[in-house]
Amino acid sequence: MERFMTTSGLKRRVLIVDDEIINRELLGAILSQNYDTAFAANGEEAMELLSDPEAYYSLILLDLMMPVMDGFEVIERCRADERLRRIPIIVMTSEKSAEVRSIRTGAADFITKPYDMPEVILARCERTIELSEDESIIRSTERDKISGLYTRDYFFAYLHRLIPRLDVPMDAVALNIDRFQLINEILGRQEGDRILKCAGDLISDMLTSSIGIACRGENDTFFVFIERRDDYLELTKQMQKKLDSMAGGRHLHLKAGVYSCEPGEGDPEIWFSRAKAACEGIRGSFGTYCARYSNELYERMVFYERLISDVNDAIENRDFVVYYQPKYNIQGERPKLVSAEALIRWNHPELGFISPGEFISLFEKNGLIRKIDYYVWREAATQIKRWRKLYGTEIPVSVNVSRVDIFDTGLESKLSDILDEFSLDPSLLMLEITETAYSGSADRLIEAVDNLREKGFRIEMDDFGTGYSSLNMLTSIPIDILKLDMQFIRRMLMDQKAYRLVEMMIDIAGFLDAAVVAEGVEKEEQLKALKKMGCDIVQGFYFSPPLPAERFGELIEKELKEREGSYADN
Repeated sequence: MERFMTTSGLKRRVLIVDDEIINRELLGAILSQNYDTAFAANGEEAMELLSDPEAYYSLILLDLMMPVMDGFEVIERCRADERLRRIPIIVMTSEKSAEVRSIRTGAADFITKPYDMPEVILARCERTIELSEDESIIRSTERDKISGLYTRDYFFAYLHRLIPRLDVPMDAVALNIDRFQLINEILGRQEGDRILKCAGDLISDMLTSSIGIACRGENDTFFVFIERRDDYLELTKQMQKKLDSMAGGRHLHLKAGVYSCEPGEGDPEIWFSRAKAACEGIRGSFGTYCARYSNELYERMVFYERLISDVNDAIENRDFVVYYQPKYNIQGERPKLVSAEALIRWNHPELGFISPGEFISLFEKNGLIRKIDYYVWREAATQIKRWRKLYGTEIPVSVNVSRVDIFDTGLESKLSDILDEFSLDPSLLMLEITETAYSGSADRLIEAVDNLREKGFRIEMDDFGTGYSSLNMLTSIPIDILKLDMQFIRRMLMDQKAYRLVEMMIDIAGFLDAAVVAEGVEKEEQLKALKKMGCDIVQGFYFSPPLPAERFGELIEKELKEREGSYADN
């Protein structure tokens, strides 16, 4: 067997397969200045060279009529091999009928014999290699490596070319795996990638019976451009059922947002932003699988955009007002005012009163909550100092530290600077952290809490018991105060299990040497039951709704008078 190869190592490698030695030498002379060349005298020798996994070829020049194994069989065997099918093949022949057959079999081009135009041969080889390499780059970038679906950029580029040729109505569908971030955080990135691969497989299966294409848009969101249907509820439920079986009981919830596309109206990016908006509108809604984009949703999006654009002015003009809900210690002869919780309200100059439920979650999603929280921290510190000056007593105030704040590496210094500015002890600004902060950034949260407690801050776990991360938090983070969610308090007198659960949570707090705050107390029966259980502090409408700072001052005055009366009686 004749084998010859130049070995510069820097040039692309071309395999020349021809049973005529003069043809091999002639082609080698033409190509060797631009390429490394290897030679085979028949198809069998060629396949042996190609089988070497360390030998990478950019092009095969292949004679068709050869002994032992002809060129047609070489083409067929290369096309049947996953690795070899990517190598372009130029056939060398003088028969027109063979040219047609070879192209249909899978050859990229052909060169006619005799080889009397070297510049044409070089040009065809160069062009074929370039086209193959461009195609290889496209293949490597068009597919998301985890889900197997198209990448976002390729998806939209393809849509722009596809849409003018469509003659059927289509929908833009955004699919999202609700609370997927918990999988990555708790079970690890590898398990998260497995779930994304399962979702990609489900979407691919869905498209086998429908016109459409799909991509992984971002993180755990997928975009599907699919032939229109009247109802996506049943389809989403079927996918949910399959996802449940694939996810191994992880309790993931698939959500779908749908926007019906009209050719010539808008562009694909807008269609899918609307579908995504519909999808995000039902995130966290148990039992709701899909939603369509509507005028109502559009108006809500415009409303949200208005809120986002007005945040800075609202802070500067002090349109945000901090209210204070009193907390009372109930272990004693009479309830005693001991602290307060800071709660923000927005008095918009044009839109009027805006409920925190309208803007808190919105600002948590886009990161603006960090500005709101910082505003509240300063307002609370200002008020603590003012009350101290007016009444000669210090009232600690609980303020929220959101998940976004936890990622701020300057969190500890910002809080300390506020205390220094207003000459306050760290114990006067109590920090409420919810379990969502833990589930989204456990390591950073642990680090931040440790640093804050070292500086003297007290840490309060808000909404304790509402999710499965709560107990996890207790094993990882030292907590000073546990705050029981109001849903438990509302149910405990109607349900023996709920009653017992509240008792157990208070026992857990006792084991951890942590105080307990029960929120949402509205009835005397609830107050008596909590006192009997050993709950320390309560807040709720039984005592008072959240109040402006001036009216809260009236409660401080009342508390001071009652204390004086108690001292006088003694």
